[in-house]
Amino acid sequence: MTSYSAFATIDNKADAEALGAALERMLPEPTGVGVFEMEDGSGLWEVAGYFTEAPDKAGLALLEALHGARFVVSEIPETDWVAKVKRDLAPVVAGRFFVHGSHDADKLPDGAEPLLIEAAMAFGTGHHGTTLGCLLALDKLVSAGFSPKAVADIGCGTAVLAMGAARIWDVRILASDIDEVAVEVALANARANGLEGRIECLEAAGFGHPVLAEAAPFDLIFANILKGPLVALAPEIAANLTPGGYAILSGILNEQAEEVIAVYAQNGTNLVEKQVIGDWSTLLLRRS
Repeated sequence: MTSYSAFATIDNKADAEALGAALERMLPEPTGVGVFEMEDGSGLWEVAGYFTEAPDKAGLALLEALHGARFVVSEIPETDWVAKVKRDLAPVVAGRFFVHGSHDADKLPDGAEPLLIEAAMAFGTGHHGTTLGCLLALDKLVSAGFSPKAVADIGCGTAVLAMGAARIWDVRILASDIDEVAVEVALANARANGLEGRIECLEAAGFGHPVLAEAAPFDLIFANILKGPLVALAPEIAANLTPGGYAILSGILNEQAEEVIAVYAQNGTNLVEKQVIGDWSTLLLRRS
């Protein structure tokens, strides 16, 4: 069955949320509405509605007039999304790490460290340039002989980075996320990878959890989030790193990298290496 999407962009959060709320009240009702800040540094917000039948043109026109927006309506053909994702998400090799779905478990190269992330987990599979960059930075640290005593994965998502660390080191590893569902996903992934009990998964904003405070300082901190929270967390990440400890940061568009580097340098955490993959930069930093 064909479904439909209606997208519009708004230049500020309040107006975007108001448009999203109005879109939810349309008839026929949308099956879902999303309001997201675009990750291109433009400051624009995207409002999206999804419908099982064609949205009412007059209703959309009224919303456009009231909210100063313009909707683009598209048909979405019926798709077996799980099968499509399995086809499209081929295994990813990131140095010694092999990120794969269960349907590709038989393709594990000799000597590789497997990281099982099912196809339904679209972000954090290693296909996105940010996750891939972080895994490659981790691989380089391992090759250089780095050996931490404690590791934190802040904003862990699927916990693929925490799991990568757990494949290499038998040390304390904490994975935290502000989203409760992400924490549940992280726990499920740890179990699926035979790492249950090796990774402590916590719901926390930044370092705001007593378990993180008790475990600090860390010799290695991952933070694959976005520029805004990375900048805000710079003092906390520096304060929770051991002297000589490393931070691997991503979720940074290439044009944002210099600002992030400068903020961390002001907090005594300096650039070791920048890696660019597509539109995204990954930073390896070290605390002086």
